[in-house]
Amino acid sequence: MNLLIEIVGWIGSIEVLLAYALNSYQRLRSDSMVFYLLNLTGGLALIVYTVYKAAYASAFINVVWVLIALIAIGRVLMKKNVTQK
Repeated sequence: MNLLIEIVGWIGSIEVLLAYALNSYQRLRSDSMVFYLLNLTGGLALIVYTVYKAAYASAFINVVWVLIALIAIGRVLMKKNVTQK
């Protein structure tokens, strides 16, 4: 189980860093669904990892990270829904 949690943590870290790097080098727009999904899934993976490790301060910031991503995804979906009508 410990190895699985470590893998989840590494995947989450890579996803969040990948989103940041791709955005910083203008390979991915900060308002794209891919950017939001990388942050969402990366943040969720990091929540699992940090809670398992009892690193609650890090878990807290990842919960906020995920909430930000969810709100952004919700806005994109609502905007898409409005423009399709």
